[in-house]
Amino acid sequence: MGIFSGLFKSRDKPQNRTAGSNYAFFFGGTTSGKAVTERSAMQMTAVYSCVRILSEAVAGLPLHLYKYTDSGGKAMALDHPLYRLLHDEPNPEMSSFVFRETLMTHLLIWGNAYAQIIRNGKN
Repeated sequence: MGIFSGLFKSRDKPQNRTAGSNYAFFFGGTTSGKAVTERSAMQMTAVYSCVRILSEAVAGLPLHLYKYTDSGGKAMALDHPLYRLLHDEPNPEMSSFVFRETLMTHLLIWGNAYAQIIRNGKN
């Protein structure tokens, strides 16, 4: 009966454990008994609101591409192929704002954000 009592223990009484004990980090155990994932965190109003505010604030910042001039200054590189991708439309499904908002959301929730560049000959 010892195996079943360990599996089906009460979750309403959190244990007073120190962080890192019993290898809880590696096996997913928590002191509250509730697993926290990206999906469950985003279902909380506070987490969702914070992620939304930060993502929209960063995505709303102006994004321009610059190049160095011969005199040592810098000028906007409006003719560079990356300018249109970063400033206007990175792909046919997303605007620049939605793309940067999505990347920032991934960065906040998962800790990293990646974008793949696919070269199709259409600039």
